[in-house]
Amino acid sequence: MTDYLNCITDGETGEKFAAFYRLLCEYNEKFNLTRITDEKDCRIKHFLDSLKGEKFFPQNAACAEVGSGGGFPSVPLMIARKDLSFTLFESVGKKCAFLETAVKELGLRARVLCMRAEDAGKDPAFRERFDVCCARAVARLNTLSEYCVPLVKTGGRFIAYKGSAAQEEIAEARRALQVLGAREIASEKFLLGEEAGERTIFVAEKERPTPAKYPRGRGKERSDPL
Repeated sequence: MTDYLNCITDGETGEKFAAFYRLLCEYNEKFNLTRITDEKDCRIKHFLDSLKGEKFFPQNAACAEVGSGGGFPSVPLMIARKDLSFTLFESVGKKCAFLETAVKELGLRARVLCMRAEDAGKDPAFRERFDVCCARAVARLNTLSEYCVPLVKTGGRFIAYKGSAAQEEIAEARRALQVLGAREIASEKFLLGEEAGERTIFVAEKERPTPAKYPRGRGKERSDPL
């Protein structure tokens, strides 16, 4: 799939994106989900940005998303790719309520769990259970790796949506990835256009099981990153 703008605006998927935008605006007044509320900006900076990583998600992948927030990139990906299923990990109850409504009203293949990524990574029900774990605008890559990689099964992928400073973060995260059992396989820069800036999709592959001590929890992923 490469014609993402048509996917966002035309046909059945276009109708679902329009419905998602209406839900986002409605709930944003109460829950402060995003600062981007203009429809055109939302299409480019949220919807199009989310879809730019679509090609890195294998067919029929069982995916996890850490820090789902307003549902990016997961909801646009599920609208565009009916083969994908998601488990959405979000620790803020109000955001979970929004996500549950979006999943139900848009008919998406997803479940919403109100829990922290570091707790999910220790839970046998979720640890190393997913083909893909993704995240957008959650934390620096070294910290994010410790949240996400433990959820990915061996042979699966960790996909991070990053901004213009991604190369610095990628260099910073190499040790963390090695410790956690993963390695970089792709890093793709792109311009969103409309002066929306430069973005990067980072992809790592899980090569071996993550050592049992990770994620460390108690905030160490942020306060003392690998």
